[in-house]
Amino acid sequence: MNKKLVNFIVRKYLRFDKKNPFISISAILAFIGVAIGVMVLILSMAIMNGTAKEFEKKLFTMNYPLTIYSKFQNGLNENILNQLQNKYPNLMFSPYISSQAIIQSGDSMSGGMIFGVIPQKEAKINSIYKEALGDLKLRKYDIITGQGISDKLYLNKGSKATLYFTDLNPTGFSMIPKMKRFTFQESFKSGLNAYDKAYMYTSIEALRTLLKKDKETYDGIHVYSDNAFKDIKLIQKDLEGTGAGVIGWWQQNGNFFAAMKMEKTALFIVLMLIILVASLNIISSLLMTVMSRRKEIALLLSMGASIKEIKSIFLRLGTIIGFSGIIIGIALGFIGLWVLDTFEIVSLPADVYGTAKLPLDLATSDFISIIVGAVVIVLLSSYYPASRATKIDVIDVLRNE
Repeated sequence: MNKKLVNFIVRKYLRFDKKNPFISISAILAFIGVAIGVMVLILSMAIMNGTAKEFEKKLFTMNYPLTIYSKFQNGLNENILNQLQNKYPNLMFSPYISSQAIIQSGDSMSGGMIFGVIPQKEAKINSIYKEALGDLKLRKYDIITGQGISDKLYLNKGSKATLYFTDLNPTGFSMIPKMKRFTFQESFKSGLNAYDKAYMYTSIEALRTLLKKDKETYDGIHVYSDNAFKDIKLIQKDLEGTGAGVIGWWQQNGNFFAAMKMEKTALFIVLMLIILVASLNIISSLLMTVMSRRKEIALLLSMGASIKEIKSIFLRLGTIIGFSGIIIGIALGFIGLWVLDTFEIVSLPADVYGTAKLPLDLATSDFISIIVGAVVIVLLSSYYPASRATKIDVIDVLRNE
C-alpha cells in the first residue's frame, strides 16, 4: 500500500472545500458533536459516581459495615460477642439495644429510633457519634440526638426530655406506655436528614433497665471491618447454629444502590446516543465526499491504486474527524471537572444530597467505557462510506464524468 499517496489524498480532502462547503461544515459538526458527547459523558459519569459514593459514605457511617442480629426475640447472648472478639481482634464490635420511641420537650414531640450503646465502643466505629460525644462523660440517662430532633424540640445542653417507649406498663385498670425523663447532652449532624431527625443514643444500661432486658443479651452488634465483603462470609460460618445472622451495609440498602446503578447505566446509554448522532454527520460527510470525488476515485483506480488504498483513505478521514473529537472531548471533560471541583458553580441543598459541594469522581472503568464506546461508533461510522468508495464503477464514471 502506497502510504504517501494515502496521506496526500487525506490531507487534500481534510482542507475546507470551497466548491462544496456543506461537506466541510458537516465534518466540522461531526467533530464538535463527538467532542461534546465525550465531554458530557465524562462529566455525567463523574457526577453520578461522586453522588453514589457520597451517599455510600453517609449510609456506611450510620449503617455500619456489618450488623449481627438475632433471628429470635430473645436477643444475642454475650458469649457470641466474646467469642467473636477473641477470634477477630482486627475487627471492632459495638453491641447495642434499640427501640422505637417518642421524645417530648414542652409541647413539641418527635419520633424515632433510640440506641443504647457503650459510648467507648460506639465511638470507635461511628465517627458521627464520636464527634458528638467529644469529651463528655455520659451518665446512665443522658441522651444524644440528631440535630433535626434537637432543633425541633429546642433542646439545649442539660435540657430534660421525656421519652415514651412502645413497651407498656400494666396499671390497676389499664396499660400505659413506659416513659422516662432523659437529660439532653449533645446533638450530631450526619448530613442526611433521615438520620438527623430520627436517631437518638443513650447508654446501654438505660435501655436495658427500661425494656427489662437480661444483663447478658443485646439486640444486635455493630461491626467495623476494612473488608466487609470478605469478613461477612467468615462471620456467617461462625454464627451457624447460634440463632444469629449477619448483614452487610450493601444488603440493607440494596434497592437504593441498585436504583442508582440502573440510573447511571440508563444515563450512559442516552448520552452515548449524542456520539451516535454525531457519527451520522461523519457518515453523511464521507458519503458526500465520495459522491463529489467520484471522478478522482475512478482516476486513482484506473491508474493502479488498489481498493485497499481507497478504503484506507476514507477510513482515515473518518477516524481523524472522530478521534480528534474524542481527544478534544476528553480535554474539555477534564477541564470541566477541574472547574466544577475548584469553583462552586453548582451548589446543592445539603439536607437532600448530604453535601453542599457537587461530588465528582470519575471511575477508571467508566472512562475506559466512554473511550471504547466512542471509538467503536467512530470506526463503524467510517467503515460504511469507505466500503462504498470502493464500489464505484470506474468505466461508467470515466465515460459519463
